[in-house]
Amino acid sequence: MKKIGFIGLGVMGLGMATNLLNKGFEVTVYNRTPGKADSLTALGAKELDSPSAVAQESEIVITMISNDSAIREVYWGENGIFAGTRSGHTLIDSSTISPTLAKELAAAAADLGASFLDAPVTGSKPAAEGGTLVFMVGGSTDTLSGATDVLLAMGRKVIPMGANGSGSVAKLAHNTIVGINVVALAEGMAIAASGGIDGASFIELVQSGGAASKAAELKGAKLLEGNYDVQFSLELMLKDLKLSSVLSDGLKVPTPLLEAAKNQFQIGDTMGLGELDMCSVAQAYEQWIGRKLGDKA
Repeated sequence: MKKIGFIGLGVMGLGMATNLLNKGFEVTVYNRTPGKADSLTALGAKELDSPSAVAQESEIVITMISNDSAIREVYWGENGIFAGTRSGHTLIDSSTISPTLAKELAAAAADLGASFLDAPVTGSKPAAEGGTLVFMVGGSTDTLSGATDVLLAMGRKVIPMGANGSGSVAKLAHNTIVGINVVALAEGMAIAASGGIDGASFIELVQSGGAASKAAELKGAKLLEGNYDVQFSLELMLKDLKLSSVLSDGLKVPTPLLEAAKNQFQIGDTMGLGELDMCSVAQAYEQWIGRKLGDKA
C-alpha cells in the first residue's frame, strides 16, 4: 500500500484520514493544533512534528487546510511540505483555494520533480466521515491515475476537470451554487413562516416540488430544529464566496446572485455566526421577521 501523509485534521480532514486508515493505508499525519491526531494514532497513524517530516516519509501528501494563507505556510514555510518533497512525490490539495494559488503550487512541485493535483471536494462533514466525498481534480491524467485509489478510499467519485487550477475553479463555481441555494432556502422559509405556514409542512413541500435541492435535503431539518452544529461553517462558505467573487471578476462574468449571497453570509459573519454551520445564515432572517423558521403554524 502507498505511504500517505495527511496534513490538516479539522472538520473534514479528520474523517478523510480516518477512512484512509480504515482502508489499510499507512498514514502519517500532522496538524498545527495539538491533540487533533489522537483518534488517528489510536487507529495506527504516525504523528510527526512538521509538514516537511510528513513529506519525507510519504509517497503522496494530502492537505486539507482552511485558506490560502495557511496553505502557503504549510507548503512554503519553515519545515513546510516543499522542504521535504523529493522527485516522484505526488502532492494533493483538497482545500478550497484560489486557482492562482493552485497553479503556483503545481509549478513549485514541478520544480522539485514532484506532481501536484488540486482536488477539492464536495460533501461536508458527514460525507468526509462516511467516505462519500466527490473529488473534482485539476492536474495531469497520469498523476491522477496514480492517485485515484487513494481518493476513492475517501470518496465515491473522482471527476477530472482539466489542467492544474481547474479543480479549484470548479469548486468555487460549485460552492457559489451551494451558497445561493442555502440563502434561497432560508429566504423562502422566512416568507412561509411570516405567512403563518408550518415550517415542517413547508420543507415537505420544498422537497416534493420544483424547489427541491441538496440544500433543502441537508439543511431543512437543521433549520427546523435551530441546529447549527458545524458540517461546513459559515465563515468558510463566506471565504469561498469571496474567492469566487475575485475569480468571476477576473473572468469578467457578471454574478449578481453570487454577490447577493456573499452579502448575506457577510451579515451572518458580522452577527457572530462564523463558527456555526453555514445554514445559521437563516438567523438573520429570523431576526428580521421576529420568529423562528421552524415555528409551528
